[in-house]
Amino acid sequence: MGRVSIDTRQCEIKKIFSDEFVFTIPLYQRPYSWTTEEAGMLLEDLLDAMDEGKQDLEEAPPYFLGSIVLTKGDKPDAEVIDGQQRLTTITILLAALRASIRAEKAGDLELFLYEKANAFAGTPSRYRLTLRKRDADFFQTYIQAEHGMRDLIALPPMALSESQRNIRDNALAYIQRLQHLSEGERINLGKFLVNNCFVVVVSTADFDTAYRIFSVLNDRGRNLSYADILKAQIIGDIPIEEQEEYTNKWEEIEVLLGNENFQNLLLLIRILSASTRVRKNLLEEFQTYVYPTTQRRMTAQQLIDHLLHPYGYILHTMNTADCKGVPHAPEIEELLRWLNRLPHKEWVPAALQYWGRNKNKLDQVLHFLKDLDRLSVGLLLLNMSYNKRSERYRQLQQAIKQGMNVYTSVSPLQLTDEEQHDIYKALNGNVYVNINSSLCKYILLRLDTLISDGSASYDFPTISVEHVLPQKPAPNSEWTRVFPGDLQNRWVHRLGNLVLLSRQKNRDANNYDFARKKEIYFSNRLGVSPFVVTSQVINTREWTPEIVQRRQQDLVSRLASHWNLKGPSLHVIKGA
Repeated sequence: MGRVSIDTRQCEIKKIFSDEFVFTIPLYQRPYSWTTEEAGMLLEDLLDAMDEGKQDLEEAPPYFLGSIVLTKGDKPDAEVIDGQQRLTTITILLAALRASIRAEKAGDLELFLYEKANAFAGTPSRYRLTLRKRDADFFQTYIQAEHGMRDLIALPPMALSESQRNIRDNALAYIQRLQHLSEGERINLGKFLVNNCFVVVVSTADFDTAYRIFSVLNDRGRNLSYADILKAQIIGDIPIEEQEEYTNKWEEIEVLLGNENFQNLLLLIRILSASTRVRKNLLEEFQTYVYPTTQRRMTAQQLIDHLLHPYGYILHTMNTADCKGVPHAPEIEELLRWLNRLPHKEWVPAALQYWGRNKNKLDQVLHFLKDLDRLSVGLLLLNMSYNKRSERYRQLQQAIKQGMNVYTSVSPLQLTDEEQHDIYKALNGNVYVNINSSLCKYILLRLDTLISDGSASYDFPTISVEHVLPQKPAPNSEWTRVFPGDLQNRWVHRLGNLVLLSRQKNRDANNYDFARKKEIYFSNRLGVSPFVVTSQVINTREWTPEIVQRRQQDLVSRLASHWNLKGPSLHVIKGA
C-alpha cells in the first residue's frame, strides 16, 4: 500500500464556505448537540475578539476556531470526521446575521450558505453543508433557505427531535443577541467572521487515516467510536429507500443498550462469528470476521435483522436480569442476577449464543443458565487462570455453534468428576484465604439465599465478611480457651466460621467474646441481622469447634447439593 497523502492548511471561513468544499455529515455521526450555552459562548468570544466593532478589522488579530478533519479527495465533496458542531453552529450564525441585516447586504452572506448552479462549471445548486439525513431537510428549510428563520419561533419544541431543538434554540438565541447590536456592528461581525476567523483543515482521501488523525487531535468529548464507523459502512450498503428503516433499527438498539454496552454487543457478535481469539481492534475484527468488504456471508439488512436486533434485546435482558412476562422468568432472572455478580463476564458470549439459538425455548435457556452458573463459579473456585477459563468458554461456544448436545458429560459446559472433587475440597477448605475476598463474599451471599429458600435479597452499599472466631484472638481470651492449639487454625478461615455484615469491619470489635460480639457487632438496633447466614450465629448460645464443624458440614452440603457436586468420596449429592 502506498503512502497516504494528508493535506493540512489554514483557511478563513470565507474559504471554508466556498466552492472548494461541499460538506456532508455522514450517517454515523452523532446528532447536533451544541446547546445555547456552547453556541452563546462562541458568539461572545467573537464579539470580544473584535471588540464589538470598535476596532479596525484590518488590524484585528486572527481568531482561531479550531480544527476540522475531513475525508476528501480532489473534488469539493468532503465528509466531516470531526468538526460537525463548529461547522453547523457557524452556519447558524451566518444565517442569523443574514436575517438581521438589510436585504441588500444580506444577499452577500447568501453565498456562504448556498452555491448556485453553474452551467459552465457543471455544478448543481447545493448547500455548503448537509447534515445527517434526519436533520438535513429541517436545517435547509429553517436555517439555510432564505427567510427560513421567520418560521422557527412558531415551531413547537416538543414536536422536534433533540438535535432540531438545539438548532432552533441556538438560531433564536443568536437572533435575539444580534438585536442588541447596531446594524454596523452586525455587519462588522459578519466581516470579522468570514475574514478574520480561521480553521485548520486536515484532510485525506483515506477514511481510516482520517479517523486516526481525529483520534489523536480530539482529546475532549466522546470520541467517534468504532460503532459509529461500522454504522456508516453497514447502513451505507443498504438501498437508499430502506436506509431510514434500518437506521431506526440500529439506533433502537443503541438507545436500548447505551454506548458502552452497544459497543460490547458488536464485540460479542464478532466473538460469536469466529472461533479465533480477538487480537485487533473492533473495527478490523468486525470487518474481517463478521462483515468483510468481499465475500460477505450476509447482507447489511440480514446483519441487522438476524444479529444486531435479536442479540441486542437478549443482551439487554441479560444485563438487566429483567425478562418479565416470559416462561420461567423468576428462575431465569435470579440466575442472571447471580451471573452478573461474578467478577468476570467471560460467560456472556456463550449465554448470548445459546439464548439466541433457543429464544423460543426458554425451558432450555433456563437449563443452560443453571449449568453455566455452576461452571462459571466452579472455574473460579478452582482458581483457574484467565487463559484456561477463556479457552474453556471458547470450547463451549464452539460446541453451541456446531449444534452439539451440551448436557453430555464430555461437554465443555459440564464439570468433570475431578473438577467437582476439587471444587468440593475448595468449599470445604480455608475459603477466606484460598480464594479472593469478592468470591468469598459471593459464596456467602449464595448460601444466604439457599438458607432463606430464595427469599433473601440485598442491596446494601457495603457488605463485608467477618470471622466469628477472630483471626488473631488475644492469648488469654475466652477464644483461646475454647479453640486451643491447632483447632483455631483448622476452623478460623472456613465457611462455618464466617458471617456477613452490612457495614465495614470494626477492628476493635474483632476480639470481643462471643456473647458481646453477637449483641453489639453482629446485630442491628433491633437485635437482628439482615443476613440469614448471620442470624444463624446470633441464635447460637455458644461457639465451639463442634458447632463450627456442624455448621461447616451444613453449609458445604447445601452448596454441593445446589450445584450437584461430587464430594471427596465421589458420592453424588443430588441437586435441590
